[in-house]
Amino acid sequence: MPNDTKARMIDAALGALQRRGVAGMSFTEILEASGAARGAIYHHFPGGKAELVAEAASRNGQHVRSQLAALPGDTPAAIVDNFLAAVRPVVAASARGGGCAVAAITVEPDGDALRHIAGTAFTSWTTALAERLATTGVEPTEALDLATALICLLEGAHILCRAAGTLEPFEQTARAATGLIRSRYPHHEDGR
Repeated sequence: MPNDTKARMIDAALGALQRRGVAGMSFTEILEASGAARGAIYHHFPGGKAELVAEAASRNGQHVRSQLAALPGDTPAAIVDNFLAAVRPVVAASARGGGCAVAAITVEPDGDALRHIAGTAFTSWTTALAERLATTGVEPTEALDLATALICLLEGAHILCRAAGTLEPFEQTARAATGLIRSRYPHHEDGR
């Protein structure tokens, strides 16, 4: 089925972006990981590597946005706790040499179109998280500020944990974020 081949190629590109970024990603790697024939590249992605990368990053951005929009919780602390729990395994993968596929496309020279895709993804993540926080009674401007801080925490943790080879920078930041949110919204803890 052609769509299955295309989906496998996108998944393979996503993994390659997480491990090596755009510059380190090769078509040979994508073909091997996806089991696709060489002709499938330009059949499914006539724009070549740039189109494949753009589609993989866009799809990843949409997936993360959906997950953030569905975070459970009825207090700000619960939303933050669930956010941290959801991203912990992803950041752990960074400590083992992975990374954020969306962030990886921001460093491409002459990559204005890719940076636009990344910017759109990050904005959608922040918006989805802010909307969830607002449902718990956080004022919208403050919810947006908090959501932006959490996305910055996530993206910074990818880098620090990859460099350190450990999850500890994330855990330290998660403890700080949890403490700050609980001190800022103590009245939300018991549902009042």
